[in-house]
Amino acid sequence: MPIVFFVILGLYLAGNFYIYFKGIHVLAAFPVGIKVGVSLLFWFFTLALLFTFLLRKSNVSLKLLTFLHEAGSVWLVFSLYMVLFLLFFDLLRCIYKPFSLGFYGAFGLTLCLLLYGYYNYKHPEIREYTITVKKSMPVSSLKIVAVSDVHLGLGTGKRALTGYIDRINVQRPDIILISGDLIDNSVLPLKQERMEEELNRLSAPLGVYMVPGNHEYIAEIEECVDFIRSTQIQLLRDSVVSLENGLQLIGRDDRSNHCRKTLSELLKKTVPEKPMILLDHQPYNLDRTVSAGVDLQFSGHTHRGQIWPLSWLTDRLFELSYGYERRGETSLYVSSGLSLWGPPFRIGTDSELVVFNLIFQ
Repeated sequence: MPIVFFVILGLYLAGNFYIYFKGIHVLAAFPVGIKVGVSLLFWFFTLALLFTFLLRKSNVSLKLLTFLHEAGSVWLVFSLYMVLFLLFFDLLRCIYKPFSLGFYGAFGLTLCLLLYGYYNYKHPEIREYTITVKKSMPVSSLKIVAVSDVHLGLGTGKRALTGYIDRINVQRPDIILISGDLIDNSVLPLKQERMEEELNRLSAPLGVYMVPGNHEYIAEIEECVDFIRSTQIQLLRDSVVSLENGLQLIGRDDRSNHCRKTLSELLKKTVPEKPMILLDHQPYNLDRTVSAGVDLQFSGHTHRGQIWPLSWLTDRLFELSYGYERRGETSLYVSSGLSLWGPPFRIGTDSELVVFNLIFQ
C-alpha cells in the first residue's frame, strides 16, 4: 500500500509540474510579483489535500480543515483534466502546427467539465430493482433501501447528510442497509457537527444495519464503533442477525481486518432455507457468495472510479465494479456510492441510492 501511495503521489506531483511550467510560460509577460503570487497559490492548492491528511487528527479548527480538504479535493480533479487536455492539445499541435488552443483552452474546458461533475454529484440517482427470492417468508415482500460510501466528514457534512436522510426516509423502507464507509477519515468532524442527530432520524421498522468499510479502519475502527453506538445503527462485524420475519442479515467485517471470519464460518450461523442478505464492503470473491446460496449481496467501495477515466480502471480491477448482476438464484449489487471520497465531482458515474423490492415465493 505505501508503494502504491508514493507512485500515485509522484504522478500527481509530476502532473502539477507540467501544468505549472505551461502556466508560467503563459505568464511570461506579467510582472514578477504576479508570477510569484500565482506560484504560491498554485503549490498551496497542489499540497492542500496532503496537509488535510497530515492534520486530520490535530487540534486545527474544523473550518480550516474543511477548507483545505475542499480546496485540495477540487484541485485533484482540476489537475487531472488539465493534464489530459494539455497533453491532447500538445499532440494536436505536433500534428497540425497552426493549432493554438493551448493553456486557456484547457483551462476553460476543465472548468466546464467540473461544473457538470459538481451538478451531477449533487443530484443522486434512485435505482430500483425488483428481485424474486424463491424462499418462503411470513410476508410476501420487503422494501430495502441500501446505500454505501457516504464518507461523512470534511467533504460530506451535516447539511448534506440531512438531504440524504430525507431521500432515504421518503422511500418508506422496511429495512435500511449501509455497506461500509459511512465515515471518511476521522470521527472528529462527525462529533463536532453532532451528526448522530441526523443518523437517528433514519426510519425503518425492521432496523438500520451497517458493516465497516476500509475507511472506518482508516479513521480508527474503535473510535468509529464508539460513535456508531451513539446512533440507532446496528453494526455487524462478522455477525449474523435473524429478524423476526426470518430474514437473515450476514455482515462481514472489512478486508482491512486480516483476521476476519470466512464466509463459510458465518454461514454456519444461518438456516439455508431462509432468505439471506450479505453485506460486504469490498466486492471480491463473488463466486463464493453464489456457491454459498446467498440470495442478495450488497457491496460498495469501488465508486466505479468516481470520475472518468478512473472508471475504466475499476472496471478492470473488479469482476463487478458497478451495478446489478444475477447469477443463478443469487443477486449481486455493487453500488457506486451515495456520496463520494474527496473531490465533489461525478464525471462518467453517478451518486446513487438503491431500492430493492424483494418478492418472496
